[in-house]
Amino acid sequence: MSVLDEPKIDAHCHVLDPAHFPYNPQVAYHPAGQEMGNAEYFLQLMACYHVTHALLVGPNSGYATDNACLLHALQIGKGAFKGIAVVPNDCSLEELQILKAQGVIGIAFNPALMGFDFYANIEPLLQRLAQLDMWAQFQVEKNLLLDFMPMLSRVNVKLMFDHCGRPHLPDGLSQAGFQALLALGREQRAVVKISGFAKFSQQPFAFADTRPFVDTLVQNFGLKQCVWASDWPYLKAPARLDYGPMLRIYEGWFNAQERQQLMCLSAKHHFGF
Repeated sequence: MSVLDEPKIDAHCHVLDPAHFPYNPQVAYHPAGQEMGNAEYFLQLMACYHVTHALLVGPNSGYATDNACLLHALQIGKGAFKGIAVVPNDCSLEELQILKAQGVIGIAFNPALMGFDFYANIEPLLQRLAQLDMWAQFQVEKNLLLDFMPMLSRVNVKLMFDHCGRPHLPDGLSQAGFQALLALGREQRAVVKISGFAKFSQQPFAFADTRPFVDTLVQNFGLKQCVWASDWPYLKAPARLDYGPMLRIYEGWFNAQERQQLMCLSAKHHFGF
C-alpha cells in the first residue's frame, strides 16, 4: 500500500472561504487564488487521499480572530474535523469553553508572524488553556522559542509546535532555539508537527535540506509525539505545492509502520479522533 492509500489524519490545514466568510479588512494579508479552499472542497480532497480526519487551524491571514469560517467547517464536517482557533490574548475562560463545545481543542499563537512582544502577556491565557485541557499551539522560527521558555516552564499546558519549529537551516542542528525544542521533546512536554518544509527549507521541492532536522526531531520526540500535517492550501508558498507530491516525501523518509504512527495513530491519540 502506498502513502496515498494509507489512512491518514492531517494535523495542520486551513479553510478559507471569503465568498461566504469575508476577510477582516484590518488584516494585512488576504489569501487569494489557489491559496483559498473551503471546507466542502477540502472534504473532497481528503476522500481522494484517504485522509479520515483533519485538525483545522484558524489562519492569521485573512481572518485573524474571526473564527466563523473555522466553526462552520467544524459543524459541516460531522466529526471529520477538530479545530485550533485564533483568539485575543485576553480571551476569557467562558469564551474558551464555548469554542471547546464546538470542537475547538486548542489556540494558535504565531510569533513567527507577530513577534514575541505581541504575546508577552499570554501567561494567564495559557493557564486557562491548561485548566480546560486544551492545546497551546505555537508557530515559532529561528530562536524565538527561547523568549517563551520562562513562561512555558511556569505553565503546565499541552504544547504543540508547528512546522518542525521552523529552524534557520544555515545555523545547523546546534542552534539554540532548535535545541530548546528538542529538550521539550525529550521531556515529553510537547508534540511537534513534521510539516511545513517549504517554510524553512532553502532548497526547492523535495526540500532535502530539512531531512537532518526531521530525523533529529523524531529521535528526540519519538514518533508518538510527532504528527504529520499537509499545511494545505499552502499560504504564501514560494512555489506551487500539491498534496500528492508532498505526501511522497514522507513515503521516502519513513517506512510503512513509521508512517502509520506519524500520519495516523499519533494524531488520533492526541486530538481524540
